Amino acid sequence: MTTTLPPRAGRRCHNAVNTVHTTLYFSPDLDRECGALGITDTSAARLAARSAPLGAVGAGTVAATFYNYNHELLARHLPAVWGTASPAAVLDARLRAADTTLRRLFGEETASSPEMAEAAELALRAAEACTRHARPLYSANADLPVPEAPHLAYWHAATLLREHRGDGHLTALLTLGLDPIEAVVSHTATGRAMSPRWFLGSRGWRRADWEAAAERLRDRGLLDADGELTEAGTRLREDVEEVTDRLDTAPYDHLGAAGVERLTELARGFAVAAAAAGAFPADLLGKG
Repeated sequence: MTTTLPPRAGRRCHNAVNTVHTTLYFSPDLDRECGALGITDTSAARLAARSAPLGAVGAGTVAATFYNYNHELLARHLPAVWGTASPAAVLDARLRAADTTLRRLFGEETASSPEMAEAAELALRAAEACTRHARPLYSANADLPVPEAPHLAYWHAATLLREHRGDGHLTALLTLGLDPIEAVVSHTATGRAMSPRWFLGSRGWRRADWEAAAERLRDRGLLDADGELTEAGTRLREDVEEVTDRLDTAPYDHLGAAGVERLTELARGFAVAAAAAGAFPADLLGKG
């Protein structure tokens, strides 16, 4: 698919918008809301919150749609978590947590500001061009109602754009031959992803799994002896992003160059504010 936008404009816009969506998964408010439902394990809470739009699914469905999680971790919590709280109850808890989180990070004035309403309107307009086929997480979220409050409408739209790009990203990873943990290891080697400690802790892999994946990547000439990306590895990771870009052009072409530029500007401002307010752990990113 061709695009009339400047190179990587859609990717830059997505990255800025996605930052605000991601705040929920590092928020104590999600733990509190899920805990009130009886879901007290942090992994279970986050798995339930993201998969709830799909319904009372099991580990197999989530392994397929989340991609880089260890099935053993998923099977410890799914489908058992739905015996504690229904997907509908988890969706309500998720939205309450997003409400509390964004109000805390931005303050009431910004959360209800004209700029927030504008960002929500632009992101929702972009999402009008998202497609459902072969996009299970996007399609499930697209069935949910748009919240009325500007900050929640923006968070909902960010979720749609995130999952639309993410569903396409899985196609790119499969096409270019990176299995779930190889995708994680190679992404971390770029220095622009979560650190190994955070990936291992949240995705359920063991250090031995990580090292075995790194060895496979070295055998393919994608990592060097120090765990850094080789020239071929760097090219492969860029190929992954470029394929993902091609599969995710529709929303941003629909919004148009001026709309994408404005949404990126607004989203970056909100992302910087969220990070400054402590939305993410200080050691989240990096190779160590």
